[in-house]
Amino acid sequence: MTSPGAILTLDSAMPAGDDRKRRLPMLPVAKLLEAQRSLTAVDRFSSLHESPDAPLKAKYYRDLIPLDQPKPGQQYAFQVDLDACTGCKACVSACHTMNGLDENEMWRSVGLLQGGTPDEPHQQTVTTSCHHCVEPACLAGCPTQAYEKDPITGIVKHLDDQCFGCQYCTLICPYDAPKYSKARGIVRKCDMCSDRLAHGEAPACVQACPNEAISIQVVEREAVIEQSDAARFLPGAPTPEHTLPTTQYKTARPMPNNMLPADFYTTRPEHGHLPLVVMLTLTQLAVGAFGMALLLERLAPAQVGNPVVQATLACGFALLALGAAMFHLGRPLLFWRAALGLRTSWFSREVLSFAMFAKLGILYPLLAVRPPLPEFPGKELLFAAAPAVHVAAALAGVAGVFCSVMVYVATRREQWSGTQTGIKFFGTMLALGSATVYAVAIFTKPLPNGSLSTPTPLLWLVFAAIAIKLAAEASTLGHANARQNSVLKRMALVMTGELKPITMARFLCGATGGLLLPYVLSAGALGAGPTRALTVGMLLVLLTGELLERYLFFRAAPASRMPGKLK
Repeated sequence: MTSPGAILTLDSAMPAGDDRKRRLPMLPVAKLLEAQRSLTAVDRFSSLHESPDAPLKAKYYRDLIPLDQPKPGQQYAFQVDLDACTGCKACVSACHTMNGLDENEMWRSVGLLQGGTPDEPHQQTVTTSCHHCVEPACLAGCPTQAYEKDPITGIVKHLDDQCFGCQYCTLICPYDAPKYSKARGIVRKCDMCSDRLAHGEAPACVQACPNEAISIQVVEREAVIEQSDAARFLPGAPTPEHTLPTTQYKTARPMPNNMLPADFYTTRPEHGHLPLVVMLTLTQLAVGAFGMALLLERLAPAQVGNPVVQATLACGFALLALGAAMFHLGRPLLFWRAALGLRTSWFSREVLSFAMFAKLGILYPLLAVRPPLPEFPGKELLFAAAPAVHVAAALAGVAGVFCSVMVYVATRREQWSGTQTGIKFFGTMLALGSATVYAVAIFTKPLPNGSLSTPTPLLWLVFAAIAIKLAAEASTLGHANARQNSVLKRMALVMTGELKPITMARFLCGATGGLLLPYVLSAGALGAGPTRALTVGMLLVLLTGELLERYLFFRAAPASRMPGKLK
């Protein structure tokens, strides 16, 4: 008997037209092998993998990425088919796994929009990530130039090695795309899986979506600008005219006009940024004290007390403030990189201004006391420059406070508008600066007639500044009962809700340290001892109130993000 193997060998060895080949019996094994040669799946699989350069799973996404790179005036962009998105979060999981993100770090998220009527309700899930904007705010605002926009693909990339973890980009990005990694001390974000895309492979989110709801398209930048001018982006999302986001959301179904994020009526406190609270408050105190001492020295030299002590104390607060700011950085040893973004970043300008203020502020008292130095050419000229250094330091400090205001105005958030932030920051500078100069004058000049010779105009400045600040903050609280659920209303609800104890303590300290005690001291009916005791109390209570106000400045401010994030 001939074995099956022998039959197959003989069969394969016979010429194609030999009649004996047709007459030979075909065993079941041979029939199976013959059938497998003609299976359609095998043919497709073989032809698909004829080229060794083809990605293993290209058949799943080859229609979801562009075949060619963008041309001039174009760039890559995400396109989301809202009709195909089911909110399964496969894209979130794939992004997290592919990029090795931390446990609570997400570069892609899923949100929910709700609207319609009780008879015809409408619900829409939305997947969102970095929009790779035409004019990214993160790139312009970064003080270390840790962002770059690829000139060919338009992808906005984060340079991890360049970042020192100031987290400013998380505030200035309207869409909450950059995420801070506490373990690494830096910010990271989606780069559209640019390495995969460059080799013809789809980003993780595109590849993972079971409904092909996400794709990569080439868009015209001019078209993106036109869409932003028409305010066409996504219901419930921050307006696009600031950064020009490129993500394209499409749907064939008409979307009701009343679509709102699922978390639209949810209020919650935000991050407190305690190092920034201390830094902002103390820098404004230092600049205010330095400037007020200079002004009082020019107008009423007998009232200022010891000008060297005034300047030294102000510089001490400035150094303490800059030291506190270091704790806000994820990588503080790289603090020197803060000046790299001077051309575009208000953050860099703020750092440079306060650095100049601190250096000139330290130099002034050294020149003013005329230390016994060895004779050298220009010695007297150097000492004579002390008044000019005094003025230059004060101007640098005021410029620093202005830059602090612009750091938050640049975020385009309603609660951090130029008017509101300017009142808060310059009001703190005026109130704490005047109170500090008053305190130094009380302790460094004699009070032969009780408190009758104290610089009472400084107390009036404290009173006026705090009265204006408290009135502005009270007006914000008045939005709590507003009909429209605006940003200011959500801010007021947080201040009167979870943060109510902080809010009450702030108003109590402000009223006591900024209104009551200045009024009592200005009456001049106390002796030297009680005057000094109340002055110290005024300064401490006032400082506490301003720290609480700055804490609310961050915690009660609603974050700017994409709508309706699902947890």
